[in-house]
Amino acid sequence: MNPHLIELKQSRPGFNRFIGSWVVKGDQNILVDVGPSHSVSQLIAALAAMGVSRVDWVLLTHIHIDHAGGLARLLEHFPMARAVCHSKGIQHLVDPTKLWAGSMKTLGDLSDQYGPIMPVKKQSLVPHTEAKIRDLEIIETPGHAQHHLSFVHQGHLFAGEAAGIYLKVGELEYLRAATPPVFFLHEFLESMDRLLAHEPMPVCYAHFGMAKNSHPLLKRHKKQLLLWERVIKKELSEGDGDPVERCLDRLLSVDPELLAFAGMNAADQEREKFFMRNSVKGYLDFLSPRPS
Repeated sequence: MNPHLIELKQSRPGFNRFIGSWVVKGDQNILVDVGPSHSVSQLIAALAAMGVSRVDWVLLTHIHIDHAGGLARLLEHFPMARAVCHSKGIQHLVDPTKLWAGSMKTLGDLSDQYGPIMPVKKQSLVPHTEAKIRDLEIIETPGHAQHHLSFVHQGHLFAGEAAGIYLKVGELEYLRAATPPVFFLHEFLESMDRLLAHEPMPVCYAHFGMAKNSHPLLKRHKKQLLLWERVIKKELSEGDGDPVERCLDRLLSVDPELLAFAGMNAADQEREKFFMRNSVKGYLDFLSPRPS
């Protein structure tokens, strides 16, 4: 069965058709990401409507709270499931204190909208280096997060945010970098090359939807990452005022992948500006001189 995207609506304006969980039904039922804790009940209800009474595996692309925040609650409902995540992320799911603090620092009150992340039992977690699942290839793709993973399963690439944010706005495609601090451009580019080394296949984005051919989108996103570096580096070296706002305005005017922004409603534009500011901050931190 082809992957199916379950939309997880959020209470905050501008967050419909933005967060989801991919489900693959078969002799092994697999979920890729589970969304925030406040929308787990939607996920459980959608799975029930699809006739899914058992989840065998949860594949976490990374442990940010909009992808893994609802894991503990989901596992309460599906105690037979095992969750695969990056080995570096397991300790932060077992004790999410630092993860929650980091979320509050980066996301502010949006963290409260997503809901708290509850501790996960260690026995329910499988390090990515130890996971043995039929027809699954796990690819380390640091960039958006140091603990980011992508998955190839039955001819589909589940890219999380390693391939950026992909949205359809009317008939237009919108592609945005997701590069919050702490960000290292060279690692992100290496991850893109790792994904491009695979044959073209449909690519499933966490935010939000599927594109038929991974290679053109991956190449476009790699080009976008390099464009953002040039633009932000230039703005960092000249101009007055808030560099984040200057970079935001400049990127919206020169990046062809952001053209569809003009066709979004006001709430969606505010959401995108919020995340673009965080992405710009990641670049500014990466490009700033390091103390010797």
